[in-house]
Formats: sequence, structure tokens, C-alpha cells
Amino acid sequence: MLRADVHVHTCFSPDSSTSLERLAARCLRVGLGCVAITDHNTIRGALEMQQRAPFLVIVGEEVKSAQGEIIGLFLKEEVPRGLPARETVERIREQGGLVSIPHPFDALRRSVIAPVALEQVLPLADIVEAFNARNIFAGANRRAAELAQRHGLAASAVSDAHTLGELGRTYVEMSEFDGTPAGFLASLRRGALVTRASSPLVHLFSTYNKVLRRFSRRGG
Repeated sequence: MLRADVHVHTCFSPDSSTSLERLAARCLRVGLGCVAITDHNTIRGALEMQQRAPFLVIVGEEVKSAQGEIIGLFLKEEVPRGLPARETVERIREQGGLVSIPHPFDALRRSVIAPVALEQVLPLADIVEAFNARNIFAGANRRAAELAQRHGLAASAVSDAHTLGELGRTYVEMSEFDGTPAGFLASLRRGALVTRASSPLVHLFSTYNKVLRRFSRRGG
């Protein structure tokens, strides 16, 4: 069996300071055998991690569309930020990637996809995050799980980790797959979700990193 966490951030995201080296070491320590690096609006960290890690790394991106965030998995090219949600999804699918809807009902995140856009892209989506460990309110995850079931989409459980301590708490236990998007999706559908919510305090670390990065740019 394989432990997979398909929403993880690195220092290539402005709100994370996790280096690739420390991330790889932590994944090995907690037994994660498959990780999707989904940095904000870039695949650079994912591509580098794929070359370095001794475990399976899926190239992903958490794209800030004009109507909110959408995740692409198994990407070959970066998807530009700021496009309409529908076009963002089409760009992901054109390169053979999978479309995952992150934290669709987290009312505390301004980046969440707008309800109208969500309805537009659901017919083209593959996965819904049925459990995001960073969601503070349990109802947000419950509604997401119901959404996945109602639309016949695969359900994932993800850490959305921006810090090392978040890794290994939430993941999908699934069978090994052949490395392809289709193989991954089939295995994910049969997988078991292992869930444990992160402390709300993790959001403070993300805010701190974002502010620190902003002031560092000004100082440089």
C-alpha cells in the first residue's frame, strides 16, 4: 500500500519556507510514498523535487484563477494565474492532467473558488478534496465530501502542508499505481482516507512567511 498526500507546498510558495531537502526527509520519516507538490502558481519546486526525491512525486500547481484556486496534477507545463476558472481547467486537461478542487467550502480563505465557477468546472473535474487538514470548520470538509459523492468524483484527503509538522497526519492509503494519471485516479477511488485536522495555528506560520517574504523583497 501507498500513503499519498496530493496537496503539499514548499519554499517555492510565498507562504511556506519548507526546503525540498527537509521536505523529502520528513516524507521518508512519516512514510509518505507519493506526494504532489502543488505550489502557488508555479511548478518549479515540483520539477526539482521530482528529480531529487527517492519516492514518487507528482508535478502539481495550485493555480489562482480569476474565480479562485484550482489544482492541476500531472502537469507538464505551468498554467498561468488569472485566467477564467473554466480556461484554467481546460489548460490542465489539455496537457493530460487531472483537475482537483481544493477546499471548496472553506469560508475563511479568500482564495476559495467562487460558487458559480465551481458549478461551471465540476463537469470537467476529477477530484474534490473531501478532507483538507487546514480547514478549521469540520462542516467545510463534510460538504466537500458530499459534493464529491453527489457528482461521482474521486475524493482525496490532503494535508495542504506549508510546514513540516503537517506532513504525515492526513493522506490517502491507496494501492500502488503505474505512474499515469488514469492509474492514479483509479487507485485513489479505491483508497482509504486517513484524516487528522491540523492546528488552526498553522495559518499563522503561513501568514508570517508571506509577510517575511514581502519585506525581504522590499529590503533587497
